[in-house]
Amino acid sequence: MLLTDVGEPEHFVEAMQGDESIKWELAMEDEIKSLQKNKTWSLTKRPEGKKVLQNRWVYRLKEEPDGSKRYKARLVVKGFQQRQGIDFTKNFSPVVKMTTIRVILSIVAAENLHLEQLDVK
Repeated sequence: MLLTDVGEPEHFVEAMQGDESIKWELAMEDEIKSLQKNKTWSLTKRPEGKKVLQNRWVYRLKEEPDGSKRYKARLVVKGFQQRQGIDFTKNFSPVVKMTTIRVILSIVAAENLHLEQLDVK
């Protein structure tokens, strides 16, 4: 087994102790600004008898085409703490099926169309 250290911290404390703590802090600030700009959440009172789900930071180093590194931090909720019927009643996960992608690609090829792909932050 090959073990490598890619320089990605596992936890907040680890990110703040390293030499690159300022870069990770800027990445976390960027994530918070993005969440606020997109109005991802609103502050509300916790309903009685309900627990608050914990969250954590996930850190990734992305390599850009020019060889530089980009520091990304994502704030994620620990959804595994929820219990069906108590904390939620429905599941929703926006995923695409491979058959849908194949159909779209075949239409693009058959109609000689131009296809573009983008990632939404």
